[in-house]
Amino acid sequence: MRAHEISPLALDSYQRAARVILANHLVTATYPDRVALPLLRRWATELRDDLLELFGYRLEVTETTARLFTVADRLDATSPARTGTDRDFDRHRYAYLALCLAALGRAGNQITLSELADHVAADAAQVDGVDLSTERAADRDAFVDAVGWLTARGAIALADGDATGWAANPAAGEALYDIDRSVVVALFRPHRALQHLVSVEGLVAGGADAPPNAEHATDVRETARRVRRALVERPVVYAAELDDDEALQLALPRTAADVEKLTGLVAERRAEGITLIDSSGRLSDLRFPSTGTVAQVALLLAGEIADRVLDPDAPEPVRLPLPESRHSDLVAQLDSAIPDAGIFRGLADEPEEPETDAVAAETEYREPPRYPLIEDSWIDAAVAELIRRFGRTFAAQWQADPDGLRRRAVELLDKQMLVRRTDGGVLALPALARYRGVVVTVRERAAQPDLFDVHPASPELGSPQSGSPQFRSTDPIPSTDSSPAEK
Repeated sequence: MRAHEISPLALDSYQRAARVILANHLVTATYPDRVALPLLRRWATELRDDLLELFGYRLEVTETTARLFTVADRLDATSPARTGTDRDFDRHRYAYLALCLAALGRAGNQITLSELADHVAADAAQVDGVDLSTERAADRDAFVDAVGWLTARGAIALADGDATGWAANPAAGEALYDIDRSVVVALFRPHRALQHLVSVEGLVAGGADAPPNAEHATDVRETARRVRRALVERPVVYAAELDDDEALQLALPRTAADVEKLTGLVAERRAEGITLIDSSGRLSDLRFPSTGTVAQVALLLAGEIADRVLDPDAPEPVRLPLPESRHSDLVAQLDSAIPDAGIFRGLADEPEEPETDAVAAETEYREPPRYPLIEDSWIDAAVAELIRRFGRTFAAQWQADPDGLRRRAVELLDKQMLVRRTDGGVLALPALARYRGVVVTVRERAAQPDLFDVHPASPELGSPQSGSPQFRSTDPIPSTDSSPAEK
């Protein structure tokens, strides 16, 4: 590793550069900030070697961009593209984003928003199930969200006008954008021609449609790379979810130590797995614990679930294995949307035949671990109790929508691999024990004197008397090897 050759005084700068490119994959002159690209250019040679050696990632650095070409071992729906208001992209926004990239690749140095919308609308008309009508406000909003995503990353830069005004009234508003062709080219660079794929598995390492010269899955070097990729991509890496070769690599001290050296993160080991703790906040795309009503309720709910599992006076919860991997469902959904007319059958790689029973029989069967099931009815009651006790400190939006608050809190815990949603409830995973014994402290603000001599009104939500909860865990790191920590 080149990281071992860097002096201790410069190592922090090198690790910051590694975290920036691992977190963003694309760095431009303005994205994620103006100091990121010069930092990466300083360490380009060392990072290129280490990222390839440890993860199999390829790094390209130019004067205007730095692009990390990663390797996906599975499909993941927990990190979608997000709008400027932090809403997840839907299928129309993804479609408009792809069509915008195609249109910008054919354009000159500048383009107006209405002209770009016309190009996207014309291309969308040729795709079944996708259309863009500037007469519909919903379509304009989705299109502007896609344009805003490109603007944030520096693919286009606003030269004049206002996109919000165009979205409100296309006849009165307009915007002019400068096009940075180097960023547009760097944004979409698949390692395979999509017209040669009959399944999205072809974009996944070792998938059924992977190229024939791909490294064999049993190769020790590639196995170690897969485990390291999991360490930087997942909140927690559970040994039970790995095969025997991967579990062996996870247990080797060097596997996590190499990632620690590159990123500056700290690995926490437990009997069930490993997590990397990102105290810098520059690698994690979703911080937990965090601020905001949803994150605070999720933390409180995590503590309540942990207490329920460990409660000796409560009935023993039913234990179930994890549900089937979501990867297969995502593959099936995406494959169903691939247009047959767009596949070049003569150049496409046909999927390999599935594993035969004889080969499968050689694989040693392992009883899957079982986890406590927490029923939906219990979660509903727990969240209702949290709202009763601390609801006055919650945002008004969630005070009026307890069902939505419960869904969002459970979804956050699921993304952090603290629970796994299943039919009838959630399965409590080992890392959840890290947040047992959560304590709440509500800070009460002293009432400010009124300008006029009037008796103060009773405290209401948002008034100076209202407080906001602060959270801490009485046992942030379990004293036993019962659970791994979590990002």
